[in-house]
Amino acid sequence: MLERKKLKGRTQITFVLPDDAPEGPVSVVGDFNQWNPYAHPLTPRGDGTRAATVTLPAHTMHSFRYLATGDHWFDEDGADHHDGTNCRVRA
Repeated sequence: MLERKKLKGRTQITFVLPDDAPEGPVSVVGDFNQWNPYAHPLTPRGDGTRAATVTLPAHTMHSFRYLATGDHWFDEDGADHHDGTNCRVRA
């Protein structure tokens, strides 16, 4: 799930997954963090989910995917678009 908060000239996007699916550490990786799996690990929240937040320039489009333990890549069903390889999100 994606949560958005509009800021002046920027958009804060929070990537949210259930706390236990998939099991183990998960990161959101994309062109906004040079596909670095250590830049945005999802961390637990009090509501039983885990999340990572990035702030991006407004009105831009970015590619991303999730990376879980065991080199398991997966997509966000709620992404704005899918380009065949990656998910896409509009800030």
